[in-house]
Order: sequence, then structure tokens, then C-alpha cells
Amino acid sequence: MEEQKDRAQQRQGRHGDTWDPFQLNPIGAEKERKKRGFVFLQHLFAFFVGVFVLVSAFFSKGSLLVLTTMASKNSLLKKDRTFYLLMVACSLAIPNVLLFLKSLWKCAFKNFVPPNIKTMLAICLIESLVSCGTSLLALVAMPYFDILTNLFILGSVCFFSSVFQAAFHLQKNAWKIIFPICSVVFVLGGYVLLGLDYYIRKTSIITNGNSPNDYLYVGLGIFATILVSLNWWENSFQASNKLHNALAELEGFRDFLFMISSILRTAVIGIVFAVCITVEGFSWSDFSKFPADTVQRGVGLFLLQAFASAVCHWFGVVGCKIHAVRCSFALPVVLTTPAVVIAFVVSFLIQFNNILQNNVNATIGGFCSDFYDYKLMNTSKLVLDEISNSICHTSVRYNEPWGPAVMGLEGLCWWVGLLCSTYYIWTQKFQRIERTTQIFVRRLYEAAFIDQSLLLNTRMKIIKAKKQENNEKVESCVIYLCATMWHETFDEMLKILTSMFRLDRYRGDPKEQHKDNVDFECHIFVDDSYEKDNSVNKYVKDLVSVIIEVYRVFTNKEPDDVSIIKTPYGGRLACILPEGNMLYIHLKNKQLIRNKKRWSQIMYMYYLLGWKGYIAKNPQRLRTVVNPCRASLVSMNGNAFILPQDENDNKRKKISDDNTYIMALDGDTDFHPSALILLVDRLRMYQNVGAACGRIHPTGMGPMVWYQKFEYAVGHWLQKTAEHVFGSVLCSPGCFSLFRGSALMDDNVLKRYTTTSTKAGEYVQYDQGEDRWLCTLLLQQGWRVEYNAASDAYTNAPQEFNEFYNQRRRWGPSTLANTLDLLHSGAETAKKNSSISSLYIFYQIFTVGSSILGPASVCLMIAGAFSFVFNWDANFAILLSVLPPAVYIIICYTTKPAFQLAVAAILSVLYAFLMTATFLSIIGQMVEENTFITPSGLFLVSASILYVTTAILHPQEFGLLIYGLMYVICIPSGYLLLSIYSLVNLHIVSWGTRESTSEVAKEKTMGVVCNKNCTMCCWDIKIEVNQETKNVVLQQIQQTIQPKNKNKQQNLNNLQEIQLQTLPQDENEAAPFKRPSASRLSGQHGHSPPPSDKSDDQYENEKHIRFKDLDEDKDEDQDQNQNWDQNEDQTEDLSENVWIKPIKDEFLKKLTYANLKRNLAEQIKCALRDKKHEDVCEELVLMLTDTLNQELYDTVGPEDILPDSLVEELKESLNDCARRILIMNQVETLQKRVRRAIEKTLMAPQVEKLPDEEHDFWVKLIERYLEPLSEDKAHKEEVKRELKSLRNKATFLYFIVNILWVVATFFLQAIGEAISIKIPKVYPNGTVADEYLNVEPIGLMFLLTFAVLLIVQFFAMLYHRVYTLIHMVSYRSTEKEYKTKDSDDKDEDGLTIVNNLPSMFSIEDDIPM
Repeated sequence: MEEQKDRAQQRQGRHGDTWDPFQLNPIGAEKERKKRGFVFLQHLFAFFVGVFVLVSAFFSKGSLLVLTTMASKNSLLKKDRTFYLLMVACSLAIPNVLLFLKSLWKCAFKNFVPPNIKTMLAICLIESLVSCGTSLLALVAMPYFDILTNLFILGSVCFFSSVFQAAFHLQKNAWKIIFPICSVVFVLGGYVLLGLDYYIRKTSIITNGNSPNDYLYVGLGIFATILVSLNWWENSFQASNKLHNALAELEGFRDFLFMISSILRTAVIGIVFAVCITVEGFSWSDFSKFPADTVQRGVGLFLLQAFASAVCHWFGVVGCKIHAVRCSFALPVVLTTPAVVIAFVVSFLIQFNNILQNNVNATIGGFCSDFYDYKLMNTSKLVLDEISNSICHTSVRYNEPWGPAVMGLEGLCWWVGLLCSTYYIWTQKFQRIERTTQIFVRRLYEAAFIDQSLLLNTRMKIIKAKKQENNEKVESCVIYLCATMWHETFDEMLKILTSMFRLDRYRGDPKEQHKDNVDFECHIFVDDSYEKDNSVNKYVKDLVSVIIEVYRVFTNKEPDDVSIIKTPYGGRLACILPEGNMLYIHLKNKQLIRNKKRWSQIMYMYYLLGWKGYIAKNPQRLRTVVNPCRASLVSMNGNAFILPQDENDNKRKKISDDNTYIMALDGDTDFHPSALILLVDRLRMYQNVGAACGRIHPTGMGPMVWYQKFEYAVGHWLQKTAEHVFGSVLCSPGCFSLFRGSALMDDNVLKRYTTTSTKAGEYVQYDQGEDRWLCTLLLQQGWRVEYNAASDAYTNAPQEFNEFYNQRRRWGPSTLANTLDLLHSGAETAKKNSSISSLYIFYQIFTVGSSILGPASVCLMIAGAFSFVFNWDANFAILLSVLPPAVYIIICYTTKPAFQLAVAAILSVLYAFLMTATFLSIIGQMVEENTFITPSGLFLVSASILYVTTAILHPQEFGLLIYGLMYVICIPSGYLLLSIYSLVNLHIVSWGTRESTSEVAKEKTMGVVCNKNCTMCCWDIKIEVNQETKNVVLQQIQQTIQPKNKNKQQNLNNLQEIQLQTLPQDENEAAPFKRPSASRLSGQHGHSPPPSDKSDDQYENEKHIRFKDLDEDKDEDQDQNQNWDQNEDQTEDLSENVWIKPIKDEFLKKLTYANLKRNLAEQIKCALRDKKHEDVCEELVLMLTDTLNQELYDTVGPEDILPDSLVEELKESLNDCARRILIMNQVETLQKRVRRAIEKTLMAPQVEKLPDEEHDFWVKLIERYLEPLSEDKAHKEEVKRELKSLRNKATFLYFIVNILWVVATFFLQAIGEAISIKIPKVYPNGTVADEYLNVEPIGLMFLLTFAVLLIVQFFAMLYHRVYTLIHMVSYRSTEKEYKTKDSDDKDEDGLTIVNNLPSMFSIEDDIPM
């Protein structure tokens, strides 16, 4: 209700100024707001992640300590200690085994780089020492110590990390070196206290349990922890310049190194364990003699430790990636040791309290003595008793309090030392979805030190030089949004423009730093923008209207700065968006440049990546400059250079090609800024990603759209995610995809993309699915394509049956051609692309095979329905199900596409009824068999459960399940009839969608002057006179009457001279007859209408006669050559005006009386938007509006455009009024800002000239790659013949495979039960019946393989869904909040060039008021 009141109030304000106050309000124009409920869920998610980290770390550490306690000689069950020691060794080996499997997978199926032998040997030596230290500590020393000492000593493994931090001066601030120094001091202090603790125990009165080897084990434990502390050497050595090259080289063969080191570390653990049991005198054969409860207890603790460690590591990574390092990672990990201490002490005190209840005089020493006569109890009680028994072997059993105090101080020193060594974690910041290798130095965790390994393994952000930027800051990037338009409607244009304006509002002023370090430009490339007479068509006019409407909705005013430029490819409109970002509209003339989407993509890729990248890196040397202003020049080494035109061109100098992105869009795409930023994250974090696409949602109404909604959903839910997880996405759709500039500029990508189709296969692969072919080129060059399910984009889908079939007629063959091309080069692609493995190629082969067998599978499904519903013979049902597709194939070969589509529509309706019968037949079969445990029944039930579960995991799209019914009954149409239509019409390479019927009619009648048909009883006479015939006849007639025409022309010339002499002398009345001046073409907007007493036709005739007469006079002049050049320029200006004038007139509507009032008020409010100037702003708006009313009220109407003279007078009046008000309020410093606002209000669209250098670029680009195709008739016939030949070969191979599949099934059913597979009949309650179900082997095999495919895709979806959730949560935690900007007192008219140039090149231009 409040929004309605606000809109009504704004409308009433507009209605007071004009009789047309109504405007559009596109959906999504309102500001994005944070969803408070989602913010709460995000904090709740971070809290639960922290809880999982703490709980899993607690169980990981606690279970390992219990295992080492049970492996101790002081254990309550000494006879089983060897088995528990084996479980400890297995716990140490599990991370190495996991690392080996992961590295083996990457080396085998990703990429393998031969290692450097010296580097590998050195690192293997370090790994052996670390593994030796871990084994000695966990298998030798810790079983000797008590459980609290074991817990405390694990915190001392930070020794060498602290030493290296202090040695390499890794701290950005010098004073922070105190942290690693303190850490070393605390660790050494802990070692001293450990020796003191055991000295106290040894000299105590109670010596039970002490051993003469105490000091030996203490020394061994200290030595082992020092060796273990070498494990994280790389975290500190990354700051060493000497080792920088070695570490960089290590990244190449790290997978192979980890594979070798994991084997080595596991072998060391095994050797140490073997030595231990050999020294103990234990035989290997005794491992089979342990009691079952011992095995169960030990294996349970081992599995708990392994699972808890893996979970802790994974949730720790999640905590860092969601921007919750402190609360979800650092805090729970740091609290793990205190939590375990508290748990152990509480367990001990609870048991001691139970003794006190029975014996008030009981002491701790007496309580501990009871454990020496321990008897077997249940597992849980045994674990608690083992903990209490181990604590009883510490100083706590002594009567002196200083013994426990020393041990507590010992643990505190090591814990504080660990905190000091990892102090940087509390200020660490990671980017969204930061790569795990950028979070942790090593791949996995250390089982014995889960909390210490997570903290010490966290990668430090090293500042290697004072001038180096902080690594926490993301690199800046430039995004070029490139939308291609082809006959879009008004509403479709409204969507893409609204999306661009939303992004402009999200980004804000480009001169200000953005939190995402993103800058962007918007480019719209409009194909087929001109009519035959070079005037713009209705699509361009609609686009201009949409720009004005959307600008008005977002700003409540008209566009400020608009430039109209003539280009070699047509024309360009440049508009500054409300926040200062740029919008360019490129109008393509198909007579000057190639049309269609692929050529538009080549056009903007060469322009934005090639040309703009070139001028950003090489400022243009000025050849001739006439009176240049200081703000446009910069001096370098005595040479004058012109700066790039736009702010992004200046920033591009600092931005590499890797951080230059192109966002490919369609002309009807609707998206929000968050969708784009999430795609940017993928390319920023992963340098091997060349493209990323989002979730495409089809929009529209009708059955065809309903079918596509579920089809798109299933394709993204399962197929896209499986491709992303197992390898790489094969197609990034051109309607919403982000491409990396360096990937497009790579060899054999963009250059190959410019290939003109000359062969039949090229027409199918290159032109019918350009986005898929571009992705194929990227994959073949080693780039990865990813899918982000959280990036939602909406685009219009075909709503008509014919349009849908024609669209898929292009997509189907192109998809198959590109996939086969990729599979054909699979071996070479796998060598270059780490994302393409042999298994992934096999997966794609299986997927392609399933799609090829789609028609046969549908026929067999229909045959099953016939057999069950009508009780027909199975073989007869197969023959009957094959008959309609066979007839349709003949129809497609012999009739035109229009008739084929009509037949397909009829058959689709009939097949929908059959699919309903098929669905019911499967249910009926389950009812008849009294069980659903049949192949078809299990498949139906499991597939239903799978799709429902998948939809539940996509809660925002759960409602799409309703359209699943439409999808199911349309399966024959989509997988049978559409396949036939696409393949048989393979030779048709036209798009078939968004075709303009008016243009086709014009082409048919172009040049036809007379067309008459005469039908008689046996004669059909057609009389047609074309333009050429007419010209020949007219030429003959003209030669006959030429003398008469000369006399008539002389009379017209005399009449024209008389008219010129008698013209009114008033400037406004004479304006239409004046020659267009250069100033008018360069920016003057005003023009007076023709005199009221003359019609438009008379005015045009007079103007034509006048110019013709002037041209004849110039032909007779002595300076013929010079005047001829001037005449050519004037003629060119007039031809430009054909398309420039209507666009310019549309933008000139901002100078109407009604719009001026609104624009002026908004410009003043924008210029004085800070709160301290609020009073002055209100006064200025009020007084300037009054001045405007006084000047214009009785002069023009509300919708009349002001002439030039009146604009100049109004400008002077407004400036005078503003100056007086500012002087009265003593804020003269705001004069330039207010004057600039007035200038923007009165600024007319500027007609500009393209720079010469850019003009030459476009001419050469068109000449080289984009010249309109003009194929001769012979070549067209040859291509048509090749396409038909390709069609025949493809259809033969495609249909013969399906026929073989159907024939094989036919004969297997004809043979009968002899070769059928008998499956036991199982009822839902689990009982097995005596009868069997007969299933043919081929059908069962196909059903099982398809089920396996679905299951594989389902698990891939689960994996992808988890990481999508992580990405969404991490983005929402840094979502933009819209705040009103406050301008400072600095003069905004002072022009400062902010670019890569040093500060000495900053130029300020102060213009007096």
C-alpha cells in the first residue's frame, strides 16, 4: 500500500506539468534489499559450521587419545594393547591413503608433470622425518605418557613454524615479530615444565607406576614433536626469494610428489609399528586371537577418529570459504584442547564423586588405587575408566598441589605458544569460494594433530615488498556486457535494459572503488537495424524508447549525455547511465557488415579485446591536434598522447587479459547483479576457467514453455552438474555466459572462430550452434567451462510449436556435431585439458549413445503400452509402434517444412495420449504382478523418488515438478519426432526463429513493378514487369522527350531563384532553407518546422530543387574539384541525417517544458546530495523552477521542444538565479557544481565523429573478417548439394542404429523364453514368490545402464549442491547495501585523470563560473 501511495504522489507531481504523466514500471527496477530472513539463516549456518568443527575436532582428538591410552602399558587391559596400537597406526595412515588416492586420480585422469628429482628428494626427506616424528610420538612416546600429557604435548608441534616466522620476518608490521618469538619461548618453557613434571613424579613419595625410562621417553617425545613441526615448513618458506622458484616449480608436479610422499609416509609408519611390536615380542599371528569385543571396540574408535577428522577438515574449509574464519574456524579449533581437557577432568571428577557418595573419607589416591585391580566392564564404562586410570598416573594423585599446577602450566604454555604462532588467522580474510590450496598449504590434515594441523596449515598472506598490494584484496576486473539483439520485442528489450540499469546502480560511480573491484561497460549489438533506404527500422526506434523509459524509471529524469556517431558498420549511440557507467548501442547495417549472432560476437570480441586492449596498452600518438585542451593530453618523454576515451579504458592499463571478462547476453535476458558477481567469482578463483554459465530459466506461457521449464530444470539439475563435477561443461549458452578475455584470445580460439563456413559440416557445427562451438574451441585449448547454479538468468523461450521445433532443429545437429568433434579429439584434448579425463570421455560417449538410441527406446516404450493395454502380441506391437515414425520420415523427405511441422504437431498430440497409456500400463503391470519390484516398476519408482528429492534440494524450483507431467507425455515428441525432423532437415541452415515476415515479403516483391496473373481453361499466363525492364523502357522514352525536359528544367530553375529572393528574412522562417551547418551536425539540436502554409511534400520538393540548383551552379564554378568535395560531404551529411534525425528527435524530448522541470530538479538534487547542503538544495530547486516557469510558461506548451535561442536564454537566466542564491547562502564553492547540473539539463544529444584511428580499425576489421557475404549461385548450389549429402549420410547412420536396436529386441522377443532372463518375483513385504519374471537381456541392460547414469548424475548433483550453498552463503555475507552517497566540498568540475599514470600526470582544469 505504501508503494502505491508513493507512485501516486510521483504521478501527481508529473501530472501538474504535462498531460502525459504516465510511465512504465518494469519488474525488478526497485532496489535490491537484503533478505533479513536469509541473513539470519546465513549466521545460523555459520554457527552450525563452527559447532560441527568443534564437535568433530573433539571426537577426533578424544578418540585418538583414548586409543593411545588403551595401547599403554598402564592400560586396564594390557593384553589387548597391541591391537589398539595397530588402530593408532591405522589412524595415522588414513590421511596418507586418502591423499594417495586423490593424487593418483589427478595424475591418472587430470595432468601429469615430470618432477624435478632434486626437489622431490629434498621434500621426500622432509616428509620422511615428519612421518618418523609422528610415528615415534604416537606409537612410542604417547602410549607411555598419561592422557593429559599426551593432550598437552600435541600443542608443541608449532616450534619450527614460529622459528621460521621470526627468521624470515613474515610480519607486515615489525612489532608483530614478538608473536613468533613468544611462541618459541612458550614452547621451550613447556618442554622445561614437562621435564620438571616427571621429575616431581619420580621424586614423589608414591612411586607406583613410575619407570626408570621416564626421562628417555620425555626426550623422545620432545624430539618427535620437533620433527613433526617441520611438516608446515612451506608456509614460512614461501617468503624466501631463494626458494620462490623451487616452490613455483613444485606446484607443477605436486600431485605426483604427494602420491610418492604418501606412500613413503605410510611405509615409515608401518616400519615404526613393526619395530614396536617386534620389541614387545608380539607375533603377527596373534592378531587373529583378539576377542571380538576388543576388535569391535578398537575398530569403532578407529572409524570414529577417521570420520571425525575428515569431517572437521571439511567443515573447517567451509568456514573459511563462507567468510566466517573467526567464528566458524579459528575459535572452535582453538577451543578444542580446552574442551577435551574439561571433558576428561569432568569425567574423572564424576567418577570420583560417585566414590565420595559411598565413602566420605575417600581420597584421590585411594580412588586411583582401585584401578590396579580392574575387572572387565562394558565398552562405554571401560573408556571412562581408561580416562580416569590414565589421569591417576599424573601428579593429580599426589597430595601436593604444586604437581598438578606444574602440569597445568605446562599445557597452558604450549596452548598459548600455538596461539602466538597462528595469531595471523584471526585477521585472515579469504575471498568467496577461495581455492582450498589458497587456504591450506598441504592438501589434507594430520590425524594425530587435527586442531594443530588446521591452524598451522592455514596459509599466511605474505607481503614480499612494501609496495606490493595486500593479497587479501581481490584483483580489479573489467566486464564488458555484450547483448546481441535480433528482432526483439519492446518487452524483451525492457528486460535486458532493466538488468543493465540494475547493474549500474549496484556498481555505483565508476570513479569510486567498489567492494568487488568490478568495472563494466554495456554494449548492445542490434542486427538488422536499417531499412533499405538506410533509415532505422522499428526495432531501433523501440530500443531508443525503452532506454528513455527505463532511464526515467530509475532516475525520474531523461538521459543526460547522449552521443550519436556514424560508423563504418552503421551507427552507434553512447549513453551515460545514471551512476556514470557507459552504455553503447551498436546499430548494424547488414549491407555494410555481416549479420547474425556469431558475427556480432566476433565484432565485439575484436573491438573490446583487440582494439580496446591495444589502445589501453599503447596510447595513440597524436598526428594533428587543433587547439587541444589540457584535459585531453598527457606528455610522456616529450611526445603527446591522447588518453583513452572512457574511464574503463584508463583502468584497463592495470588490468590483465586474465581479468578482462566478456558477458555474453541475449537481447531478452533478465538477470540481477548477484548472478553476474557469482560468475565472476568462478573466473577469479580458478585461473584455468575460461567460461562460466548460470542457471537459465525459460519464461513465457503455454504448453511449449511448460515443457521447456522442466526440460531446462532437469538439464541443469543433473546433466550440467554432472559435467561440472566429473569434467567440464560442454556448452555455456550465449544468453548468459561469462568468458575470460585471455581464453578467447588464446591460440586457435577467436581466430578459428572467425572461420567462414564453406563446407556442409561447417555450416552445421559453426553457424547452427555458435556458443557450443566456441566452448568446444576453449576445451580443446585446455580451458575449463563451469556451471554456477546460484546465478539465475531468465530468457524468453519459444512459445509456438513451430518456433520450438525450428530452434531445436538448429541445436540438435550442432550439439551432436560438436560433441563428436570433441570426442574425436579426446586424446589430444585430455593432454591439454586437465578437466577432460578418459573416464569423462567414456561418460560422454555413453550419454551420446543414449541420446542416439532415444527414438528406438521411445518406440519400444510405446510397444509395451500397446502390448499391455490392448493385449496384443509383443512383436505385432513393435511393428505397429515403428509404423508412425517410418511414415513421418517419408513425409519429412518429400514435403516442405511447414507441412512437416503440422504433421508433427498432430502426432505429438496422439503420442501424448499413448504416453499416458504407457504410464498407466506400467502402474497396471505393477498392480497385476502384485509388486513394484520389477525392472520397469523399480525404474519408475526410483526415478520418481530421484526427481522429487532433486526438486526438494532446489526449494526455489520445487514447483517445476508440476510441469514434469507435461514433460513425460511429450517425450515421444521431444525424443522421436523432433529427432527425425532435425536430422531430415539438416540441410536447412536458416535460423527459423524471429524471422521478419515483412522483410521476406519485401524480398519477394523487390524490384517488381507489375505482377498480374491470368488463368484460363488451359493457360496460366503470368505478366511481371520488374525494375530493370521499367528502366529500359523509361530510358527510351526519355531520349525522345529530352529537349522538352530541358526547357521545363530551365523554367523550374528560374522559379526557384524567384522563390529564394522572396523568402522571409526572419531567421526562424529561413532556417529550413539554409544549408545544414557543421555546428548543427556536431551538436546543435534545434530546427524550426517548415512554414505552416506549405505541406511537407512541398517543403521536401523545394529543398530538393534548391540543392540541385546549387550543385549545378558549383559544377560551373572554376574551383570544381574543391566544391565537388564539399558537395560530397554535404550529401554524406544528408544521408547520415536519414537515420540520425529520428533518433536525435526522440532524445530531444528531454527539452520539453514538462521534462525540463523534472530534469532540473533531479540534477540539482544529485549535485547537492549531501545532508549539509539540504537547505540550499531545496531553495535552489524552488527558485530555479520558478525561473523556468517564468521563462517558458507563456512561450511553449508542455510537450513542445525548446528551440536553440530559447535554450541559451534559459541557460543564462538559470545560471544568474543560481549564482544569486549561492552567494546569499555563502556557498560560492558550489557554483561550478550547480552550473554543471544546469548544463546537463539543457544538453542536447551530440552528433559526433568517430576518431580516425578507430574508423580505420573498423574498416580493416570488416574488410578482413566481417564483410557481407556475397556467394555466387554456383557456390550456393554446391553447398546445398553437400548439405543434402551430409543429411543423407547422417540420417542413414542414425536411423540404422535405431533400427538395429528395434530389430534385436524384436527377434529376442520372437525367440521367447529360451534366452530371456528370469528374475525372482519379490513382493513388497520381502517374500519371494515361486514364479519368475521374464525380461529380455537388451531391455534389461539398457534399463540398468540408464538407471546407473541417473544415479551418477544424482550424486554429482548432491556434491555440486553443497558447494553452491557455500557460495551463496559467502556471497550474501558481502552483499551490497545501498546507501545515499555524500559528496564532499571538493569541486567536481576539477577534472582529474585517474589511471595508471603517475601522480605527476594528474591534470586539473578549473573553469571559472
